[in-house]
Amino acid sequence: MKEYSVVPNKDVTGWFVKIEDVSPTDLYDERNTAIEKAEEIAKENKPSKLLILDQNHEIEEERNY
Repeated sequence: MKEYSVVPNKDVTGWFVKIEDVSPTDLYDERNTAIEKAEEIAKENKPSKLLILDQNHEIEEERNY
């Protein structure tokens, strides 16, 4: 199962979509935009898990596809 995550950058000025918690794939200005893109990628690569982290890098939500 692939794992994707949406995490803030160090200044919380943008949001990264990461695959397998390795390197960021894309940086988005809006958190919701990053979540939408991560959902799209996760749904295309089932089975998968999406972790959405808050500004403190704590898991806020987990979604499975």
